[in-house]
Amino acid sequence: MPQITVDYSEPLADSFDRRGFALALHTLLHETVENVPLDTCKSRFVPTDHTVVGAATADHDVVHVLIGLLPGRSAEVKARVSDAALELVREHVKPVAGRTLHASAEIRELDASYRKFAQEA
Repeated sequence: MPQITVDYSEPLADSFDRRGFALALHTLLHETVENVPLDTCKSRFVPTDHTVVGAATADHDVVHVLIGLLPGRSAEVKARVSDAALELVREHVKPVAGRTLHASAEIRELDASYRKFAQEA
């Protein structure tokens, strides 16, 4: 915990510093959200081949950041993290010339069934 999934449009692959974004987001979560050890933050990035915005079929890219946290965080903390995550998107994604970037972020609470383990080989 946290579990972070970042969906992004494939045309952003060369202009999205994914590692830099993840490291900055992990640090942000550790410093902003109570009881989030840095070494428990996990991010995965999912490129999407096709995105459609409104009635447009081209010239738009999407980045959506989904952060799963254990229950109990206030709405204020969640909003602060979402805002900060969007600022990190601005810092780590260079929009592709001639295309519009749409970015969003949300915090969801992990279900009580959430379990994890880490195992070294």
